[in-house]
Amino acid sequence: MDTEARQDFTAFVATRSPALFRTAMALTGHRQQAEDLLQTVLAKAARHWPRIRHGQPEAYLRTALYRQYVSWWRRRGWRETPSETLPEVPAPDPTAGVDLTIVLAAALRRLAPGHRAVLVLRYLEDRPTDEIAEILGCAPATVRSQTNRALHRLRQLCPDLDALPEPENSR
Repeated sequence: MDTEARQDFTAFVATRSPALFRTAMALTGHRQQAEDLLQTVLAKAARHWPRIRHGQPEAYLRTALYRQYVSWWRRRGWRETPSETLPEVPAPDPTAGVDLTIVLAAALRRLAPGHRAVLVLRYLEDRPTDEIAEILGCAPATVRSQTNRALHRLRQLCPDLDALPEPENSR
């Protein structure tokens, strides 16, 4: 952008920003989002200012505000929503389960292969008892009893697994 266009853009922003900000504020309802919206539109307009300035730049920028806002609204999942107060809920410690994972992995390695297979099919792949029986070539009652025995042995090897659900015999 040449010096004349830069000065023209700077003068336009200085005089029309308050009106454009009111439009952005009306669209978003939040001061921070309105500032972000206006800044985004002005940054894009600065790149194209030599072409925009000879027409109706304010109308062009208002249209750009609307379109940018709609674009953000459609992709709302990734945008932050500012609030006056922060929640007092502490975030869970992401490392809290690491020790249990290590102990559980060691306990699973110590299970008999048949018990491991039953637990993987039942809890990891979430397959019903009849399907597990067909895969392993045994009766559904055998799958249920092997599941109970595997869970009992796993609880012996890893006592911290009290929260592990009991097998459902109805599946």
